[in-house]
Amino acid sequence: METTTFDNDKAAQDAARVAAEQLGELTAMATPAALQRGIAIARIVAHFDPDPVALAGTLLQSLSASAPLPPHLVERHATAEVRAFAAALGRLGRLDLAAPGRDALAAPALTAAQAEALRRMLLAVVSDPRLVLARVAEQLWLLRAARSADPAERLRLAQQTQDVYGPLANRLGLAVLKWELEDYAFRYLEAEEYRRIAASLAERRADRERYIYELKLTLERELAAAGVVAEVQGRPKHIYSIWRKMTRKGLRFEQVFDVRAVRVLVDNVAQCYAALGVVHGLWSYLPGEFDDYIATPKINGYRSIHTAVVGPLGRTVEVQIRTREMHDKAELGVAAHWRYKEGGQRDVGVERKVEQLRAMLAPKRSEDDDLLDRVGATLFREHVYVFSPKGEVVELPDGATPLDFAYQVHTGLGHRCRGARIDGRMVPLDQKLVSGVTVEIVTAREPQPSRDWLVESLGFLATRSARAKVRAWFRNIDHDEHVRAGRVIVERELGRRGGGPPPPVDEVAKLLACGSAEELYLALGAGDLSGAQLGAALLRRDRALAPPTAETPGTAAHVAQESATGVRVMGVGDLLSHYARCCGPVPPEPIEGYVTLGRGMTIHRASCRNLARMRLAEPNRVLSVAWGADRDQLYPVNFTVLAFDRRGLVRDVSGVLADAKMSIERMTTETQTADRTAEMTVGVRVHDLAELDAVLARITGLADVIRVQRR
Repeated sequence: METTTFDNDKAAQDAARVAAEQLGELTAMATPAALQRGIAIARIVAHFDPDPVALAGTLLQSLSASAPLPPHLVERHATAEVRAFAAALGRLGRLDLAAPGRDALAAPALTAAQAEALRRMLLAVVSDPRLVLARVAEQLWLLRAARSADPAERLRLAQQTQDVYGPLANRLGLAVLKWELEDYAFRYLEAEEYRRIAASLAERRADRERYIYELKLTLERELAAAGVVAEVQGRPKHIYSIWRKMTRKGLRFEQVFDVRAVRVLVDNVAQCYAALGVVHGLWSYLPGEFDDYIATPKINGYRSIHTAVVGPLGRTVEVQIRTREMHDKAELGVAAHWRYKEGGQRDVGVERKVEQLRAMLAPKRSEDDDLLDRVGATLFREHVYVFSPKGEVVELPDGATPLDFAYQVHTGLGHRCRGARIDGRMVPLDQKLVSGVTVEIVTAREPQPSRDWLVESLGFLATRSARAKVRAWFRNIDHDEHVRAGRVIVERELGRRGGGPPPPVDEVAKLLACGSAEELYLALGAGDLSGAQLGAALLRRDRALAPPTAETPGTAAHVAQESATGVRVMGVGDLLSHYARCCGPVPPEPIEGYVTLGRGMTIHRASCRNLARMRLAEPNRVLSVAWGADRDQLYPVNFTVLAFDRRGLVRDVSGVLADAKMSIERMTTETQTADRTAEMTVGVRVHDLAELDAVLARITGLADVIRVQRR
């Protein structure tokens, strides 16, 4: 590889030498190879940030990684700040992507989600943004040194770089680091392609940089002559970037017009177009290679003018022209260049944190230790990112415990959890997790959750999904008790039925989609089915089997009168009536009426608890009623939907109701940010219970829905 700018940075070399002198005897104890490695990494860091603590800490950590250093000498020659920086950098070094069982020779790429989780992890675990810079600099040194390593090691480092460290350097705006990291990774992973493009360039990088330098001088002189105050920046496009563009757009090398590129920064939009006139006056432009993103910004807000020209010696050059404000937004705003390059959906929280890190790593930044502390303290408050013993990254909500981690990994692991280790140390199960730690679960041979885990005040579980899994376990464990309770409900409903012999329980079970009588008992006892649903199923069966009857016109008037609500009130004339809000009866559920004082009759489900209480107090007010013959009558019903919160949840629930042609009377949603769930309360009007059951079943089948329950 060719020499880079920071290799020749004398100020960076001097700063690294001063850091080595600061450590005194510690550097004298190190082997020549270890000292050379440490100074080389520190020199890379110093090019971007010559902070003495960061440089000495980087060097100390590198020396310590090669061979243990005597603690008393470390304490004597390194300040507390330097020791803390070195220790934090050592912890960050655990982010090695060589997962157990991964075939390094095959070098398979991580999934996009896994790579993004690791990039977030790198940002989440650091308390000082300079650590990110030091870690990326160390990765570059490892890539350089891998030229003489075995192929498996080269491929492993190259894949790590392509998955994580290249994109991370890009996000942090470390352009010089970025292109060298990517070129090394590309050279190791795609050796033939690398050599082919390098040969096509037919010139050394130094020659390309000299070409750009001379072109800049010419352009600056002509812009000044035209009265345009501008700053001209130049760069030769690196090999990996050329290959990506060729691959993404299906181009030949000759069709890549931005192998060489310059950027012109001016003060206002008018000067952008004046500069464009100067550029096109100097060199002929290539038709079809002009884009005005100032007049028509990209969808992400990016603004700039792009044009390609035939420059000196007949070589193509891309020219970008923008204001300084546009440039700042492109580098640090929501239209950041890394988001355009990497694609994917925006995460405003991640972008905001990266913007702060990039601003602090920018050259010539002002010293602002308070800002460093604030950013380090506020990184990723919303979630924690921890490791499993296999090196997998697990994302959990803030406040999660080792028990939440166990249930997130696997339900069976949570059921068998008996203890936990964090970084090898035993901790209580209610310990709050922090980002960057490794969590190991100690298990028993048999599952045995504790009912204490469900007590929120004890703090064992922070996520609703984990608590739901514990409740489900106890529900299954209490099988016999649920079966007994369900049998009582079945016997009660069959006893209420009256007339004719009761149907076999197995037949009743099939009416409710249960495979057997025991399954029916269990569902009723556990609360998955209600007695009202059983009663409605029995009523539908009896109506289907009943022979058709014909009433003589007018003869039923003295027996029952159709009410305005669509019910038949036995033995009395028409009464003002309304449906009880407490139970919301729907045909064909068994119903009864309660005569109120001054408000007519209230229609309740026969199984309503409020009705049972009122019957005990004043039995004479309870009347027998039945559903009328009006099949167009609509009845109000309320139900709740508990689901994991996600985009489009309300739309999907509304879509089910719209497909069923149900009118929505009300819909409210309450979101729990702690466990990322949402509870919706919905009010609709339905014709009968069958219509309601069908809609609730469809909503239950939606993605991320935990429970649907009628109120």
